[in-house]
Amino acid sequence: MYTPDEHRYEKMVYNRCGNSGLKLPAVSLGFWKNFGHEGCYANMLEMAHTAFDLGITHFDLANNYGNPFNGSAEENLGRILKDGMMAYRNELVISTKAGYEMWDGPYGGRGGSRKYLTASLDASLKRMGLDYVDIYYHHLPDHETPVEETALALDNAVKQGKALYVGISNYNSAQAAEITAIFRELKTPFIINQPSYSMLNRWIESDGLDKWALENGVGISVYSPLYQGLLTDKYIMGVPADSRIGKGDTWIGGELDEKMHAKLKALGEIATARAQKLSQMALSWVLSNKAVTTVLIGASRPSQIIENAACVEKLTFTDKERAAIEEILSR
Repeated sequence: MYTPDEHRYEKMVYNRCGNSGLKLPAVSLGFWKNFGHEGCYANMLEMAHTAFDLGITHFDLANNYGNPFNGSAEENLGRILKDGMMAYRNELVISTKAGYEMWDGPYGGRGGSRKYLTASLDASLKRMGLDYVDIYYHHLPDHETPVEETALALDNAVKQGKALYVGISNYNSAQAAEITAIFRELKTPFIINQPSYSMLNRWIESDGLDKWALENGVGISVYSPLYQGLLTDKYIMGVPADSRIGKGDTWIGGELDEKMHAKLKALGEIATARAQKLSQMALSWVLSNKAVTTVLIGASRPSQIIENAACVEKLTFTDKERAAIEEILSR
């Protein structure tokens, strides 16, 4: 029987999500990779327990996680909950999303229709063995469905008691502003946007999404804060065969050239001077953006979760460190 670490809440930082009453851990666990049908269940269970023992209370999923076995990550979370963690459901924030291709036919493809979003949430709840999720996201903008329809579908999920809050993912500042106006009219508890963001991918700054989120009281949950794992010590000297780039399990492998190696090495030296791993510093850097509520980490083994969660021990940067990092990133 699983018994969590009684000191777990002393190990994590919790940030208020926008202007809502919900607090999220600074580090959350994403189930995108290594929690699907082809993964080792014993390892998944240990990773979930390790995360919760470190105060990571937020597990982030989507209907298609576990691809090509869509839904298998949600099924495995359901097993994890059934195998002891359901006793701590009130201490967990569980989120899922819908928007990408999920099932055959005109109603299960990429989109944001009321039909798709409603059916997908019902299926997700069944797979996870839950009555509700804490956050239900629209996974990406749908230019063929009226934004009002998508907003109403998410609002309806709350009214039905199947979601406590709603969010959006991969929306830029203009798209976020458009749907936010509708949510406010409906009084929907919309609290969060989930974009990609990292030292090597700073589009939310140039787009103004982070500034918009701060001004409008919307939280930001960041995915790929380590840029598909590139911002880790493992790539400073080369490409390990068991890494995501080594296995061809990422689309950014072509960016790892001599220039990138030099950049990662220089960033690694600053991290070492801060008594951090490169991955830890990269996470701390993302969290130092005041608009960011939480970073979503992926993991293939429990030790990675332990290592990355330690980023909360050093969240501040000196002006000298920031200047040095900016100089390296500009090369």
